[in-house]
Amino acid sequence: MKVLRGKRRQLTPQMSIVRVLPQVARRYLGPFVFLDHFGPTTIGADGMDVRPHPHIGLATVTVLFEGAIHHRDSVGSEQWIRPGAINWMTAGRGIVHSERSEDYEGPIHGLQLWVALPDDHQDVEPSFHHHPSDVLPRVEGPGHVVDVYVGRWGEAFSPVSTMGPTHLALASLDDGATLEIPIPPDGQELGVLVVEGRLRIGDVVLEADALALLDPTHADQGRWVVGAEGAARVAVLGGEPVGPRTIVWNFVHSDPSRIQQAKADWRERRFPELPGDSEEWIPLP
Repeated sequence: MKVLRGKRRQLTPQMSIVRVLPQVARRYLGPFVFLDHFGPTTIGADGMDVRPHPHIGLATVTVLFEGAIHHRDSVGSEQWIRPGAINWMTAGRGIVHSERSEDYEGPIHGLQLWVALPDDHQDVEPSFHHHPSDVLPRVEGPGHVVDVYVGRWGEAFSPVSTMGPTHLALASLDDGATLEIPIPPDGQELGVLVVEGRLRIGDVVLEADALALLDPTHADQGRWVVGAEGAARVAVLGGEPVGPRTIVWNFVHSDPSRIQQAKADWRERRFPELPGDSEEWIPLP
């Protein structure tokens, strides 16, 4: 079992993140090529303002444990996301979006992930989908609760539509509780991120912001068994890897020339405008 440890970065005076993927030691897990754990922190009157910025070749995934974020994008979507829901934005050939706290003040805590799109879907039409908590399946067991955001968990299936095998589940465990994680089909990868608390896998104890890459050859009777040392919250994620990808700023693609074109398009303001939020933008680094 390989363990990666995220690195903390201070984005703004109010907001720090832990970047778990990509790392030099590991660039992806299944189709996931980016994973940030942000917060927990408190948003004050200055708010959280991620100005309009572009993406290509990927889907962004946002989930919250606490707080509220207002999403806008260039296909006309405008949606608040709150704990228990998921925002899935497919950038495809190109999209612009912003994420702001507006007048919300209070705690903020969540995950943002990028899913690289399969080769034949990298340049699809952009789209956005929001799924509230009441449509996402929940699986309960002794001392634990699993919310299935993407993919499947045993017999429970998420309604979130993906373009390739992708899994994301969030689990809360009581002190001393165990969780059985099913092995995905051959060719797919899976990992466990400790969001809060401590988790034991075999003889290894993982602290917060550690990502364990699960080895199917070390599973026990078709599943892994992990245990909480104290109350814990974990994310289980993975799926089928895509081919090699180039990542430059917010752009992900198998063809480097598409990234160069996207950079030029953003620099020359050729991306679509963001309705209701087009006065500010993040310049190309």
